[in-house]
Amino acid sequence: MATRRPPLTYLAALFLAALLFFPHEAAAFGEGGCGEGQCSDCHSITAAEAGELLKDMVRSVDNVGFAQVPGLFAATVTGNDGRVGLVYIDFSKSYVISGVAVRIADRENVSRDEMLQLRRIDISTLPLDNSLVLGRAGAPKKAILFTDPQCPYCKKLHPELAKVVAADPDVVFYIKMLPLVRIHPDAYRISRSILCADSLQLLEDSFAGKQIPDPTCDSDAVDRTLKLAQELGIGSTPTLVLPDGRIAPGYRSAEDILKLINGGK
Repeated sequence: MATRRPPLTYLAALFLAALLFFPHEAAAFGEGGCGEGQCSDCHSITAAEAGELLKDMVRSVDNVGFAQVPGLFAATVTGNDGRVGLVYIDFSKSYVISGVAVRIADRENVSRDEMLQLRRIDISTLPLDNSLVLGRAGAPKKAILFTDPQCPYCKKLHPELAKVVAADPDVVFYIKMLPLVRIHPDAYRISRSILCADSLQLLEDSFAGKQIPDPTCDSDAVDRTLKLAQELGIGSTPTLVLPDGRIAPGYRSAEDILKLINGGK
């Protein structure tokens, strides 16, 4: 009779328990240990190696580095469904953990920070046409925003962008319409109307809940943005691509956006 293996979630729970209650032993888990030196002295992993480890679980491993949680590597991966996410691999390279790591001391979501640092896009390869422009078009600090005209968090973010541009005229936002039609069925029509008119005002009217007229042109601009977002693994709004290629999803204040644009976390 074949021996039944325990489920992955059970093994992950045991490993997390080891990290939480036996931090020194967990940090040295596997062959060797960090001792009093740096973990990088005796532990390493490449994206290719992580990809081989996870080849039956994900489509690709895009980047990998040391996690903030001791004893773990953090890896950004593209799943078989095209979605991009973050997983952890322990130093023994025997276990993979999927989930969010939160630092107890300040309740900080460190997984979000790690995703921000590890995942990057060559922003120079992204098309700037079919975008609304907020700021000076020739400004040197270019950021690209994927937004949905009916998304409440996009609505909350939009005035923060204006504050950023007012505070730093060297920043310009290229806004691409990414309607999440499964959540907002009318967002596709509205997005087409906004781009046909090339109008920030129509976008703001949509955020304000006003009725938006039908499109006045026949264009596939929104479809091209939907395809681009899928290729980049972007499936939520708002999502900001920073000038250095880092991807920052979700709402952020103008102060936080300025820090990110200037290289901070």
